[in-house]
Amino acid sequence: MKKEVKIIFHIDLNAFFATCSIIKEPYLANKIFVVGGSAAMRKGVLSTASYKARELGIKSGMSIHEALNIYPQLLVVPLDFKLYHKQSMIFFNFLKKYSNLILKGSIDEAYVDMTELSKTRHPLEIAKEIQDTLYKEYKLPVSIGIGPTLFLAKMASELKKPLGITVIRRRDIEEKILPLPIKDMFGIGKKTAPLLVERGILTIGDFLKKENKSKILEIMKLPMYESYIEHILGYSSDVVDPKKYAIPKSVTNETTLNFPIDQTDLVINEIKEMFSIAYDRLISDELIAKGVTIKFKTKDFKLITRSQVLNDYTDERDILYHAIEELVEQHYK
Repeated sequence: MKKEVKIIFHIDLNAFFATCSIIKEPYLANKIFVVGGSAAMRKGVLSTASYKARELGIKSGMSIHEALNIYPQLLVVPLDFKLYHKQSMIFFNFLKKYSNLILKGSIDEAYVDMTELSKTRHPLEIAKEIQDTLYKEYKLPVSIGIGPTLFLAKMASELKKPLGITVIRRRDIEEKILPLPIKDMFGIGKKTAPLLVERGILTIGDFLKKENKSKILEIMKLPMYESYIEHILGYSSDVVDPKKYAIPKSVTNETTLNFPIDQTDLVINEIKEMFSIAYDRLISDELIAKGVTIKFKTKDFKLITRSQVLNDYTDERDILYHAIEELVEQHYK
């Protein structure tokens, strides 16, 4: 029996942090602004640039100092994680009207299996309805990619922003995917792309050429190389598993000491090391937190737990560690 071709949507909220800022302060719609960092201190790294700022060459990951040198009148808007969470919930709850197979890629992107609904409605009609409704009713602009696999749907959504709808079928790969710069291939990191370019692999099509295989294997292992080839050819995963990237309720780290201790400075040193490991996981998973907890277990296995709720969501290292330190100072005896 021939395998059913899936219809996967990748729906990406355009310039999400900047969009949320405009929802909160509509006057920003016609302004050149960025989100993150401090204009007064000329410090920090910007999280998102508005599209007007991008037209000037300002982009996410750039330092505020660099951005202000490009455009001194640049407005710098503070991060607001509470607002982002609220708008993200609106987005994901809206998508549930169309399918129960939704995979959360991050706070501002979703993979949705539209195979079932597409049996009665054309995928482009569905995509247009989703895009129009999100923008008109919620002021959330999205780009939508449609493909038979998660990878192709993701690549499609990147091709036209903002407010784009792009379809990539397997027969479109040669025309739409292969000519793209290798840096634009989803999954190829910022460090790997330049290494590939150095070896003459300039496009995704170059990556596919058999004569380039030995060059590519100089910088990545065979299983990863083979995985990318499957992605490019349209034979990678077409399964939208809602639980695949389930966001954990907490990021934790714990340890058991070799012997009981009761010296505060030693306890603090242990906690510092444990916090660093947990914090690195928080950042690598692109999560934010609204509380901290410490747990102590005595030699007779009595468990003592103390928690503190923060004023707002954050991923600031100093704020989180200071809250933990306060808990230790208040409750450690």
